[in-house]
Amino acid sequence: MYRAIKDFKKGYQPTTNIKKDEKGDLVADSYSILARWTIYISKLFHVHGFYDVRHIDVQTAEPLVPEPSAYELQLAIEKLKGQKLPGINQIPSELFKVGGRIIRSDICKLINSVWNKEKLPEEKKQSITVPIYMKGDKTFY
Repeated sequence: MYRAIKDFKKGYQPTTNIKKDEKGDLVADSYSILARWTIYISKLFHVHGFYDVRHIDVQTAEPLVPEPSAYELQLAIEKLKGQKLPGINQIPSELFKVGGRIIRSDICKLINSVWNKEKLPEEKKQSITVPIYMKGDKTFY
């Protein structure tokens, strides 16, 4: 009801799916728009002077930081906000909260496995980027 009233107050607002490429020309096909977003995001998140710290040999007798405990995981799960959209895995945060000891145990095993191997599974390297326009030309990005 509130959404309908809000839409009625605003009136008709057309949306466009046109973007500008690097030269400033307008493109409308989805392939070109996706390519433009890919270029923009890669430039946005590119960090100069980055080096891979995994190539540095560190000689220690014990780990620098102990692996996360089940109690730390429980505290982190309790701090999760509800009513949020799930990520790429499509698992809502409410499932972690109501899942109980079994889910927390499995998540703890997964986290500690990643912690000890120091390697993230390939499927966990994906993310979703959603553009939020604040101001300016919406065709620019």
